[in-house]
Parts: sequence; structure tokens; C-alpha cells
Amino acid sequence: MADEAKAKGNAAFAAGRFEEAARHFGDAIALAPDNHVLYSNRSAAYASLGRYSEALADAERTVALRPDWAKGYSRLGAAHLGLGDAPRAVEAYERGLALEPSNEALKSGLAQARHAAETRHPGGSGSDAFGKVFQGPELWTKIAADPTTRAYLDQPDFVQMLREVQRNPGSLNTYLSDPRMVQVLTLMLNIKLQPQSNGASQPAAAQPAPQTPKQQPEAKAREPEPEPEPEPMEVTEEEKERKERKAAAQKEKEAGNAAYKKRDFDTAIQHYTKAMELDDEDISYITNRAAVYLEMGKYDECIKDCDKAVERGRELHADFKMISRALTRKGTALAKLAKTSKDYDVAIETFQKALTEHRNPDTLKKLNDAERAKKELEQQEYYDPKIADEEREKGNEFFKQQKYPEAVKHYTEALRRNPKDPKVYSNRAACYTKLGALPEGLKDAEKCIELDPTFSKGYTRKGAIQFFMKEYDKALETYQAGLKHDPKNQELLDGVRRCVEQINKASRGELSEEEMKERQNKAMQDPEIQNILTDPIMRQVLADLQENPQAAQAHLKNPGVMQKIQKLRQRSLSLDVHHPVSTTDQHFNSSCHALIDSALRLQPELDAPSKQA
Repeated sequence: MADEAKAKGNAAFAAGRFEEAARHFGDAIALAPDNHVLYSNRSAAYASLGRYSEALADAERTVALRPDWAKGYSRLGAAHLGLGDAPRAVEAYERGLALEPSNEALKSGLAQARHAAETRHPGGSGSDAFGKVFQGPELWTKIAADPTTRAYLDQPDFVQMLREVQRNPGSLNTYLSDPRMVQVLTLMLNIKLQPQSNGASQPAAAQPAPQTPKQQPEAKAREPEPEPEPEPMEVTEEEKERKERKAAAQKEKEAGNAAYKKRDFDTAIQHYTKAMELDDEDISYITNRAAVYLEMGKYDECIKDCDKAVERGRELHADFKMISRALTRKGTALAKLAKTSKDYDVAIETFQKALTEHRNPDTLKKLNDAERAKKELEQQEYYDPKIADEEREKGNEFFKQQKYPEAVKHYTEALRRNPKDPKVYSNRAACYTKLGALPEGLKDAEKCIELDPTFSKGYTRKGAIQFFMKEYDKALETYQAGLKHDPKNQELLDGVRRCVEQINKASRGELSEEEMKERQNKAMQDPEIQNILTDPIMRQVLADLQENPQAAQAHLKNPGVMQKIQKLRQRSLSLDVHHPVSTTDQHFNSSCHALIDSALRLQPELDAPSKQA
């Protein structure tokens, strides 16, 4: 839209970004090539950049499109004056004043132009001749390239002098008292200066100095002519009204926000609605009203406002964060409605769209909540204990037939119908064990115990799986935990006996080298064992076992130390292969063996429970 590009140009011009302003005005002209105001504004931008030829072209186009518009002649006069054509600048300003005699900008411009015309010396005086060396395009390049003059370009007052001399070569005399100007003049005339003892500079003898024209007395008092300043951007009545409406809309929004904080929702809606009527180019008024409707529980109205905000935001190319906010608000309203309609899909889809516009934690949390609510709803709708029992019985039949995959299928369906039945988890764990899927079976057994800590079958399932995984110490702990709830359970007692037998094999040296190595591997993967081996206190115990047996016996009376010893003993741990083999660690390894041997002497074997009849 041309108006949008023009507004950007005005903002850039006001901020002093003239290059950007000229570019935006050019975009606007491409969309509205017959708009005289756009050419006028770009002419001002070009003039501010010192690009007077381009400023002149745009000014001439402005006058051609609107010959009865005084502002165009102001632009034309400024461009001519910038190019050093004072007579034509005077003519342009006079034509503008003929149309609008009271225009102060035209009067000021005319005064500048006449002053510039009066300072020019007819007939090509000496100062004009010297001043012409400043007219070439190579002026700025030479000054920047020479190390003696380069720094002058960073001095605004000197740059202003150069521009004045470029516009009016006859004004050179005014500035020859400035040593910087003399330096640049000698540079442009290819005259080399030699430093004198008193600090002054004069031409080298090899190259005679040019005769500088005698400065006129009145030139000393002459002030440098100001560079023509472009006038502010032209603002039409329509734009003024638009700004006023925006300001009024903003006040209504602030009043709505205040009412919203006080939970005066009806008043807030009135203010937001008024803001929407005043300014339809800001969708925040719509989304704010939608937020009020959401608080009031008027979800349908909230959704309508959010849809309107998204649609209008697309037209205005609004910030993607604003679009995302509108979609998130709509999704929230839909999620509220879903509690009764039981349709979370549309809310989930809306939240996902919001995240594609802008990913933020609030929207992501709302999406996760909606997906979780949908899943819980589906589970509630699918929940049927009667069908769950039927599926469990079908699974039992397949288990008896040793058709374990089919049994798993029916047990899984039973859990979908009733996810709180510990017996089904126990049965499916048994199936997984038969299929060799031990990690899956272990997970089901643990879930079974979680649902019913007193259910003995859960402990026997878990202990059996750990035993098959050759984690005998863990299996022993599981069986012992089950015995606390059912002390006379024969399966649990038998499990304890099997574990003790395997653990004592290591104490009696009945394990093969391969079995020992396998146990070592499992032990070293256990974080608890790793913590024991790196415990500073245990390292001291090991050192004492080597060097101070009496102190070691005292350590062994410590229940905490003995518990750790027992843990190492149960794992039948040998460190020769797996612990680092530095001199210190070799000592550590031998100490560990001594520690374990001492423990074995204290308790040669674990006691197994007596088998009941």
C-alpha cells in the first residue's frame, strides 16, 4: 500500500535516515505514480542527502503534476539553490509566493536565494576562478585520500564551508582565513607546502604560488550562507485525522485495560469496541476484547473476535506474535468448550497453528494440556471393567496354550479397558518373560507392585525376571520385600533360596571364569557399586585392611561399612579387569579383595530360609 510506504518514509525522514526515507518514498511512487506529495517528499529527502540533481527532477515532477501547489515551488527552489543556480531558485520561490503570499518557508527560501545571487561576482573574478576547482566530482575523493586533509571531513563546520563554496564559488574569499581551506585549495591546485619555523606554510620554491585575489573588506563580516533545509514532510488533512483517531483509539484501549484489571468487563468491552471503531489497523483492540469475552465465559464471542483479529492481521501484515496470540486465545476458548462438547481436536489444531506463527511456552503448555485432556477423555470413554475381565480371560486361555503373543494382545486390550488392574500387569509380565522380553516384563511387574504393594504375585514376577537377568542381589531384595507382606509365601521363599545359592557360589569359588567376568560386568554397571568404590571412607577402610588390621576390624563393626561390604559380596565383585590399573588403583584392588575376604570370614555364607513342608 502506498500510504504504508509513505508513512515509513515520513518516519525515516523524521529520524534523519534520509537514504531510507528516499527508498520508501520510491516504493510509494511505484504504487501511486501520480501522487505529487510523494515526489515532493522524496525531493526533500534527496536534498537532505546533497543529491540536488535528483531533488530537482522530483521537484519538477511535483510542479508538473500540481502546478497550483505552492509547496512544489519550494522544493524546486531548494534544489536549484543546492545546485548553485541562485537566479532560477529566486524564480521558483517567487512563483510559489505568487500562489501563496503568506508562506513563510517560501519567503525564507527567497531571501536565501537572493542573498546567494548577490554574492556572485560577474565576469569571472579571481575568486570565482579558484572556486571552480571545488566544483569537480574528484574534490571529496582527493580530500579523503590525502592524509593531511582526511580528518577535515569529520568536521561538520568545514564540510559546510566546502558545500557553500561548491554552490557559490565566489564565496571562497570568505573562508581563506581558515588554514584548512588553504590546505585544501593547495591540494586541489597540486601545490606542495613546506613547513616554516613559525608554524606557517607556504608554497615550495619549485612551484610558484598563485596570486590570491585581494580580499574585500566587507567579506570579513560576511556570514556563510546556510544550506537550504528541506521542509518537513507534507501531511495531508487525511493523515492528520488518521493520527488523531489513532491517538483517541489508544486512549480507549488504556481505559479498557484499566477496566479489565478491575474486572469491570462490560466497561472494558465498551472501550475496546470504541477503539476498534476509531482504528481498524491495530488488532490488539480485537484480541483484548476477546480476552474479556474469555473471562466472562462468552466463548463463542471470543472465538469470533479471534478469527476477526487473524483475518485483519493477515491483511495488515501484522506481527506474527500478534497472530499467534489471537490463535492461542481462540484455542483456549475452544478447550473450555471441549469440556462439554468433548471435542479437543479443534482446540489442539488451533494451538498448533499458533505455534507455527510464534513458538512460546504458554501456547505449548496449553497444547500439552489439551492433548492430555483428550487422552484422559478417551480413556474414560473406553473404560469398561467388564470387557477388561473378558479380555483378561482370553489372554489366560492363550497363555495356557503357550500362545504368548496372542495372550499379550488380549492383556493389552484389557489394560486399555481398565488400566488399574494389577493382575493384568502381572499376567502380561509372565508373557513377556516367556517371550524373553525381560525389560518389558520387569516394567509390568513394577507397575503391578505400584498398583497393589500387597500383591505377592507382583514380587514373584519381578524377582524371577531379575533372577533370569542374573541380578541375584536385586532379585533377593525383591523377594524379601514381598515376604514382608506375605511371610509364608512359598514362591517368595523359594526365590530367596535360589538367590542365596547363586550368591554363595561366588563365596565358595564355584563360579567359572566366564561367570565371574559376567558378574563383574553387571556389577560395574551398577551406580550403587560405583559409589561404594569411590567412597573416601571405604578407601580408608581398604587401606587399613592392608596396613592396620586392628583398625580394619573396628571398621567392620560399623553397620554402614558392613552393609557396603555385603553389597560387594553379593555382587561377587572382582576389580582386576574393570578398575583403572594405576599404582594407586592396584593397591585399591588388592584392598578390595582383602575387604571381601574379611567379610567372607565373618559370614561365610548367607543363610537361606528353611523349606516349609
